[in-house]
Amino acid sequence: MTTKPVNRRQPPTHCERRIANSVAARIARSLLIWLTVCLPLAAHIVMAQPTNPPAWQRWLEAAPPVPEFKPATTLKAWRKQRAEVRDRLWQLLGKLPRRPKQPAVQTLSRDDRGDFFLEKFQFDNGAGDIVPGYLLLPRSPAKKSPAILYCHWHGGQYDVGKEELFRTNAVPVPAGPTLARRGFVVIAVDASGFGERNGRGPGGPGEKSGAGEMTASKFNLWLGRTLWGMMLRDDLVALDYLCARPEVDARRVGVTGISMGATRTWWLMALDERLKAGVAVCCLTRYQDLIAAGNLRAHGIYYFAPGLLNHFDTEAVVALAAPRPLLFQSGELDAGSPVQGIRVIESKVSKLYALHGAAENFQSRIYPGVGHVYTPEMWERTLAWLERHLGGK
Repeated sequence: MTTKPVNRRQPPTHCERRIANSVAARIARSLLIWLTVCLPLAAHIVMAQPTNPPAWQRWLEAAPPVPEFKPATTLKAWRKQRAEVRDRLWQLLGKLPRRPKQPAVQTLSRDDRGDFFLEKFQFDNGAGDIVPGYLLLPRSPAKKSPAILYCHWHGGQYDVGKEELFRTNAVPVPAGPTLARRGFVVIAVDASGFGERNGRGPGGPGEKSGAGEMTASKFNLWLGRTLWGMMLRDDLVALDYLCARPEVDARRVGVTGISMGATRTWWLMALDERLKAGVAVCCLTRYQDLIAAGNLRAHGIYYFAPGLLNHFDTEAVVALAAPRPLLFQSGELDAGSPVQGIRVIESKVSKLYALHGAAENFQSRIYPGVGHVYTPEMWERTLAWLERHLGGK
């Protein structure tokens, strides 16, 4: 066996110690200079850098502040506040043509569909267009029936419109026949630019779909009114006709829809007390939160009312439904309806329902993991809500 020689380090010489001490001293001096001079300068440079807030924040901060909607705390004060908000909404919608006291409706056909009769009708809206619609009547009502104003969605499906009643493009089942079999009279009309009205705007047949929608919006703005106001006006003319039908119990009329149809639902509930109950699926949208989420693009040009945020956000609109039963169903992942905005609406509106002693009449359900879609569970809740508050078979 052999052993390796041990490498023993010799103690540093006096010269080596002097060199080491000199190097350490220079390092220490350099570090001290950096700490006293360079570090504060670096911090100043970092603090001077712009924070670069997102564009939406810069736009909102530069805009006039949105007045907070503060729900009244007494019924007397609420009645006054409600009248003021509703009057403001009509002003924001623009100079709409006056609705006729008795709509001149032409019935085009009547078909026996077994469980119900289907009438096709149309009326002149007094603004350059004919509005076609469907009316579904239960076959053998024992008495006057409850009724539903059904509002179709947008979805970029300009050719569908009122035909949504008989399809599953937006709802899990054909909503029209299902509601009619439950004992409801059902009415639906084509919104401006949809169904039979696609290509019948001011741009004529050469402008359809999105192009026609944009032209109709521009045209109405020049006349001091909104496309949204004209769409709601058409719905209200249909409601006038519905309530005048002898088969309908005008004390039990509701409204429902998904997406654009949902927004029509809660705006119509805000504007007209004849609607006694509603269900809105998707599109419970608070505008400030929609802006903050960067999703203004999630909504079409059709429903923007100029100046609204100079007065309040949409919680004020929804609040006008109180104390009538109103159910909202929203998907947690719906980009067009940020959840934080829904929570603000809930917190404000629920106070007014409680003020009326009708807290149970306002419900807002958010479905985890669900986007902008009408699920079978939502549809079952819609039926249950409408039957509970309006009746039916």
